[in-house]
Amino acid sequence: MTAALLYPFILVAGALQAIGNAMNAQLRGKLVNPWLAATVSFLPIVFVFTTLFFTMPTPLPNLASLSKMPWYAPLGGVAGAVAVFGGLAFIDKVGAGPFNGLTLTANILTSLAMDALGLFGLQASGFKPMAWLGGLLMAVGVTFIARSGGKSEGGEKGVGGKLLYPFILVAGALMAIGVVWNAQLRGALENPWLAAAVSFVPVVFVFALIFLLRLSPLPNREDIAGVRWWMPLAGITGAVAVFAGLLFVDKVGAGAFNGLLITANLITSVALDHFGWFGMRQVKAGPPRLIGAALMVGGIVLISLF
Repeated sequence: MTAALLYPFILVAGALQAIGNAMNAQLRGKLVNPWLAATVSFLPIVFVFTTLFFTMPTPLPNLASLSKMPWYAPLGGVAGAVAVFGGLAFIDKVGAGPFNGLTLTANILTSLAMDALGLFGLQASGFKPMAWLGGLLMAVGVTFIARSGGKSEGGEKGVGGKLLYPFILVAGALMAIGVVWNAQLRGALENPWLAAAVSFVPVVFVFALIFLLRLSPLPNREDIAGVRWWMPLAGITGAVAVFAGLLFVDKVGAGAFNGLLITANLITSVALDHFGWFGMRQVKAGPPRLIGAALMVGGIVLISLF
């Protein structure tokens, strides 16, 4: 199968990731405590991937493949979860627009750098001016979309919020790095279901531990009664992107993979906002958002072709 034939699957994964974000927002609202919400969101993922592994336990890793596994490979899920923590801790201080713009721009540029330099086992492709131009277009597109989210995003103005920007950029870079680490984990463990389960177990452990250390606030009976059946499935929809990374990132490259994923994610996010699906605050897709979407599509074409 050629790399281009994998693009539709990656785009679907990106769309599901955006839907998962919207579902997670609703789950967090009902469960009140963000660490409890994150634990509830990630637990079904571990259950599903563990069940699939026991159903399809072959192939299994051998000592030779395990000995070649980089020490950081099992931490791919944790690296990606840093962005989740950043959203929980910082999004109310800087605003959703700047937060998403910074994280996704850092993700795109880090992905292109890993491809160019051959970091973390990727094949070095060298500096490709057109691909970096595509990355620049995507970064500008992200900015157009992020800055058109309306004035009621809750951002905290002034110097205090801007001091958090470096931490948010690191979170975005770790998102891209986590995808590549997951691919390394899948190569070492051979079985993709086992690799996915191993990737998510540390994330659940971290969120559950933080929840036990910070038990308040807790949801009341009315809050729990308002949880819809689909809300706890948010993590599973987002996990499709992680699983796609396990399977495809070494075939299409980190830049193309994350570019396609982010493009599908943000375009789906624009649709979710425009129609107010999954309880999202309705924000009409005006010219800035449509221009941003067009720039992102142009950027991913350049990254994919060059």
